[in-house]
Amino acid sequence: MTRATMKTVSAAAAATAVAWLVAGALDTAAAQSSAAPSAAEKKPGPAPKMADGHPDLSGVWWGGGDVGGRGFRPGGGPPAGGGAPPATFTSLYTPQAAERAKTLSDKDDPTLHCNPVAFGTLNVRLWNVGAVGQIVATPKLIVLLSETFHDYQLVPTDGRKHRDDQPPTLRGDAVGHWDGDTFVVDVTNFTDDTWMWAEGRVSFHSDALHIVERYRRVDANTLEIEATVEDPKVLTGPWTVPKQSLKLAPFDMLLSLNCATDETEAQIQSASQPKK
Repeated sequence: MTRATMKTVSAAAAATAVAWLVAGALDTAAAQSSAAPSAAEKKPGPAPKMADGHPDLSGVWWGGGDVGGRGFRPGGGPPAGGGAPPATFTSLYTPQAAERAKTLSDKDDPTLHCNPVAFGTLNVRLWNVGAVGQIVATPKLIVLLSETFHDYQLVPTDGRKHRDDQPPTLRGDAVGHWDGDTFVVDVTNFTDDTWMWAEGRVSFHSDALHIVERYRRVDANTLEIEATVEDPKVLTGPWTVPKQSLKLAPFDMLLSLNCATDETEAQIQSASQPKK
């Protein structure tokens, strides 16, 4: 079921519920006082397991809603108790990298040419440029799918090492292993012609980029992701990405959000215009 269809069904269900409430408001109020908690209020069940006993990470994962919509909760904001916001990738630039960043702007964003980001615009690599991703997990292979730019990554879990006979790629070469109930993904061998984020946020990296992610399915509905990013050619030290908490989406398939260079030409021209 697509999200558009789900919204239509939800709207119809809501209209029916309102009509029922109006017809029997007093009876409804009495019933609600002794009713069991709704499905949304019930505590999520435990994380499902694969045949080998490891947690099953499979599912479509998002921030609880569409970006900017009701329920969406992106991670990585300022600390709950106040204080300084966490470091970002670009706040750790070396002086030389910081000077180079000043020469770039949104017109140089590689995603304008339909290239993916090396990490994720919302600090979730699974999402790439978007805000939803899907995981298909098996005991020997984990498949990471993004809704944008036909992006996917195959992560073998059989103990193999990084390939040394492959050229660098836009999203790197990934291998994985289990650390207890946490799935660890190690990514290297990137090209140096993408950015960490999109939307004109200057965030270039080098070919020494190295990302380590830790995926943990907390319960049936929650996936936590932690990541550490190293790039000794442009950073003064490792970047610890704020922990991201993803929710299991109420749909089981991604949409296809494609990109064509002829459609982005106008955006490139607009980005190239002097700011007023």
